[in-house]
Amino acid sequence: MQQGESRDTLPCVVDLEDLRQNAKAYQKAADDKGIKISMEKFLKLDQERRDLTTQVEKMRAKRNDVSKKVPALSGKEKENAIADMQKLKKDLDSKEAILTKIQKEWQTMQLTIPSIPLPNVPVGKDESGNKEVSRWGETPTFDFEPRDHVALGEALDIIDIPRGVKVSGARSYFLKGDGARLHHAVLRFTMDHLTEKGWTLFSPPLMATYDCFMGTGFFPGVDQTNIYAVGGQDTADAPMEHDGMYLIGTSEVSVCSYHKDETLKEKDLPKRYAGYSACFRREAGTYGKDTHGLYRVHQFEKVEQVVLCKADQKEAMKMFEEIRTNAEEVLQALELPYRVMTICTGDMGKSKVFMQDIETWMPSRKGYGETHSCSYLGDFQSRRLNIKYETKGGEKKYVHTLNNTCIASPRILIPILEIYQNKDGSVTIPEVLRPYVGGQERIAAL
Repeated sequence: MQQGESRDTLPCVVDLEDLRQNAKAYQKAADDKGIKISMEKFLKLDQERRDLTTQVEKMRAKRNDVSKKVPALSGKEKENAIADMQKLKKDLDSKEAILTKIQKEWQTMQLTIPSIPLPNVPVGKDESGNKEVSRWGETPTFDFEPRDHVALGEALDIIDIPRGVKVSGARSYFLKGDGARLHHAVLRFTMDHLTEKGWTLFSPPLMATYDCFMGTGFFPGVDQTNIYAVGGQDTADAPMEHDGMYLIGTSEVSVCSYHKDETLKEKDLPKRYAGYSACFRREAGTYGKDTHGLYRVHQFEKVEQVVLCKADQKEAMKMFEEIRTNAEEVLQALELPYRVMTICTGDMGKSKVFMQDIETWMPSRKGYGETHSCSYLGDFQSRRLNIKYETKGGEKKYVHTLNNTCIASPRILIPILEIYQNKDGSVTIPEVLRPYVGGQERIAAL
């Protein structure tokens, strides 16, 4: 942030010095990520803003200087000074109006500038460019005709999608009986897994302000269309009154914003947080995609790992391995086969520096389906949220942030139900979850 600029009125969410020196790298990042923005245009606008800011500050100083002298003047001198002040005010008002317009465009463009991916990120336009890096577990075979999770859930009376749709519309569901118990068991197991490792568990707010969504990189942009705005109506046909709040699609938004506008101590890093929350997504733009069952729904629950660490890429990547490993350990404990995918530039979004997904085997899909996402974002979020730390030497730096889905349900119930199904229609409960369901070993029809 340049001297004289207020964070409240003129947020600077990119490293302008780095951008000015490495404009080509930022342009390549934008091109590779499919983001339409011209760094040349932005830097030209930035220069105009700086030049005009200097002019306006000089004019303001001159106006103040003249205004101090006016009371001591008399006669013609005073009349001339007042006339000069009036002309100066008119010119200043015009310049300030132009500066305000330029600043608004400058701010808007800033929020579109992506982070630069690590050199080992594959370049690709979409998910077809993602690269598999590892696999774990053997995919199951059956000596009977297996059923998908919906058929199993209906037969066992633990999933009711028609009544969910009746109550809440498409992509809604009820989990009931052992289905609800299994859902909570896998979430509780994951929370225990992380707390035993020393992670701090959060039950965060389910609503957040625009600033928090902007700060974590979800606003503005395509992600914004998937977020529910919160409001109210006096009557069913009345216009919606927006409350200025939004439902979170991940606890990353709330938990990462926990230290918004704070300066931490280097000795207190890294921060290892685990946010457990309900999550809400409109799934806009996915009409007709993954409509069957529990794969893509509007409401789910998730345990999200959020890390704040020093501004050191080597240390951050160690944390990346740690949080991804935590998620892998959960899947391995559940004995669910999975693979790890490195996400390409066109599929990773503007904020990510490095990203991997974990995809779990789902028999009904005859393939792997995404169940976990792991991201390193550098200082992209901390600059927007204004989260810094003070080094031992007194220097203030922006923290680096990471996040990972350690588990999300009910999507994870798809592989659990389908892989653990038995010929008689029952489902064996994974051994590690049995302590959370009173020792129960199977879910069977009544």
